[in-house]
Amino acid sequence: MEFFNIRVYGILINDQNQILISDEIYHGQQFSKFPGGGLELGESIIECLKREFIEEFGLAIQSADLMYITEKVIPSAFDNSQVIGIYYQVFTTEKFNFSVKDSAFDFSDGELQSLRWIPLQDFGGDMLTFDMDKQAWESIRPKLQK
Repeated sequence: MEFFNIRVYGILINDQNQILISDEIYHGQQFSKFPGGGLELGESIIECLKREFIEEFGLAIQSADLMYITEKVIPSAFDNSQVIGIYYQVFTTEKFNFSVKDSAFDFSDGELQSLRWIPLQDFGGDMLTFDMDKQAWESIRPKLQK
């Protein structure tokens, strides 16, 4: 591994006790993950989290609670980097005005991302693609504020 890749993710739960999941396509690979993305040079971790939520679906985050940071060495699925994942539970008072789908990988023409709500009681780590996210979920689930 030649460099670090810092990823920042948000766990968003709505008032119906559903968790938001992002289904995406990148370099021809389909995967399901928590919303978020890569830290940019000169950006703080919270700035990254807020930027990603605005970019991905136009939602401003008011606050965030740190839930988990990866502790193991995790090679990237896409390049020769070591991935460090930072996970927050995020909170907003804004109305959700983004499109959601009912099933995984339900992409409209040309889309590379679709979002869906999953009832928290039905959600499990097996619904996530990457081992890093699955490990994070095992630690996060018992800590969630409802």
